[in-house]
Amino acid sequence: MTSQPLELEGTWEEIVAQSEKFAGRRVRVIVLAEEELKSAEESFRQGWYEAMTGQTIPLSELWEGIDAE
Repeated sequence: MTSQPLELEGTWEEIVAQSEKFAGRRVRVIVLAEEELKSAEESFRQGWYEAMTGQTIPLSELWEGIDAE
């Protein structure tokens, strides 16, 4: 029986900090493309637009299914 692969995501430093757990095991490393962060002003404008146009999720539904596998 084979187990499901474990998927980790984080900065290189965060991954390397866990390296002892995976010593001697096969691993695959995929380096993700850099994500360009929006400015605080642009993020606020987008959030304000979404709020004013009803593009929101009710708080009661926000965490729905978070613990589902």
